[in-house]
Amino acid sequence: MTALRAVRHETGAADLMVLLPGAQMQPEHYAEAGFFDAVARRGLALDVVAVDLGHEAASAGAPLAALQTQLLAPARLRYRRVWLGGISLGGLMALAHAADTPGAADGLCLLAPYPGSRLTLNAIERAGGVDAWQPTAEQIADPEFRSWRWLKRPPAGFPVFVGYGTEDRFADGMQRLAERFPPAARCALPGAHDWPVWQRLWAHFLDLGEFRA
Repeated sequence: MTALRAVRHETGAADLMVLLPGAQMQPEHYAEAGFFDAVARRGLALDVVAVDLGHEAASAGAPLAALQTQLLAPARLRYRRVWLGGISLGGLMALAHAADTPGAADGLCLLAPYPGSRLTLNAIERAGGVDAWQPTAEQIADPEFRSWRWLKRPPAGFPVFVGYGTEDRFADGMQRLAERFPPAARCALPGAHDWPVWQRLWAHFLDLGEFRA
């Protein structure tokens, strides 16, 4: 199995955040956008690792399996808590992995998470919404539908942050996803599907105080 490429900001903190990149995104983009610096400026007890899952992560199970065996499982032995997060498609992959692998993470940070294709969202809506929808065997083969099955009843007390821009082209689906969690877990800011919004959402998440030293 090929070793996953990762970009790291590590200070020996008690907690770890693993960030998955979106489509056409490299892990270095998190560093270039100031995500690591934002943690350092606040003096938070948080290590951050951005991981490259490759271009086939959304359609193949191997990258997420490698994420679990190479990074998440070893991190559980080293860190007090391990969070999993991502932007856009990376947010969906983080959600899908949490759904498929209970106990893989202690919390989720989903920034503008891709809510799934229109086919997926329309199928759930035609069934009467996520609470009424009962997935078929064919649908359960799709990670998008498995994520929404998990969203029907997220584990009680499991920490999740969902943030997105109100002018994001996927905002309607993101709002539906965010509404599966308490109001305190959600943040909608003016803006589109771009780095300025994601940077402000990351700052808002960090300022919630989850990782104070």
